[in-house]
Formats: sequence, structure tokens, C-alpha cells
Amino acid sequence: MSKASSGHGHSNDGDDSDTGFIKTPTQLIVVVVLAFIVPIAAIFAIIHVVMSGEKPRSTPSMSDKAIAERIKPVGSVPDIDKGPSPLVPAPAPVAAVAAAADGAKAAPNGKAVYDTSCLACHAAGVVGAPKVGDKAAWAPRLGAGAAAMHTSAIKGKNAMPPKGGNMSLSDDDVKAAVDYMLAQSK
Repeated sequence: MSKASSGHGHSNDGDDSDTGFIKTPTQLIVVVVLAFIVPIAAIFAIIHVVMSGEKPRSTPSMSDKAIAERIKPVGSVPDIDKGPSPLVPAPAPVAAVAAAADGAKAAPNGKAVYDTSCLACHAAGVVGAPKVGDKAAWAPRLGAGAAAMHTSAIKGKNAMPPKGGNMSLSDDDVKAAVDYMLAQSK
């Protein structure tokens, strides 16, 4: 019996119907390497196309200043050198008292200045401000003297901004308000 007629085994009579695309080990290695490289290259190409379009930052909401404002800590204290907080309305300016017939400015009214500019903090003791009439809170300050307290009120001290946050006040107005608070707290 010949091998060709037995049906067992393979014949070498030139029939290559069972061979595939890959015929050598070198071709197998190339196909395996390309099977990894081609999808990875395609993924990088897609990422490059998607990410290459840079988005403009020309809108006001995307400016560096607007972004910094949005991400600042909640409850941050405004810089006192820049003026009063935008969250607290500025006190109304004290109306100048009409002068006598010669046009000279009358002496400032300490109570009126206190009522319009100082009351908000010194009546409630906001951020350590001594309450008007609290003799214990004012005693150490009275020891420094009125001149030192005038200077502190005009230039600002601790949490109190210069002139109590009302920059429209004259130095004389501030001194009159300090004198009024001192008189109420002795």
C-alpha cells in the first residue's frame, strides 16, 4: 500500500491547500510585531488629532485673573491696603457741616462721624474692636493717650483699616470720632 492511497498522513504531491499566509518564522515575527504596533500607532494618531486643537482663552471668564478669583479660598480676608472689602458696603461719607458766613469749616461732630463710620464695628465689637462704653476694653488704650489713638485710627491698626475704611473722612473727623468714643468709655 502506498502512502497516497492509504489516506493517512500527508502527501507531498504538490497540493498546498492547507498552508496559510505565514510560511516562515520570520513572517510570524513580523505579523506579531505589527499586531502590536499598528493599533498603538492608531491610538496615538487619534489622541494627537483630538488634542492638537488648542482652545482659546480669550473669553473674560478664562483669564488668569478670573480663574484666580474663582479658586481663591472661601472666606479669605481682603488686602487692607487695597481698601475696604467689596463685600461690606462703605459707610456713607459724613456731610460737612455748613460753615458760618465767612466760609470756615465748623468743628466736626464726633457722634455723627461715629454713627456713620464707626458704629458698625465698635457697637458690636467686630474682630476685637473695643465696644463703646466698655471701660475694661478701653482702659489699656486710654493709657497710651489720645494722640496715639488718633494716629492708630487715622493710619489703621490690626483689623481696622485706615480711617475705619472711610477714606473720605478728614483727619479731624477721625479725631473727633475717637474723642467721642473715649468720652463714652471713661
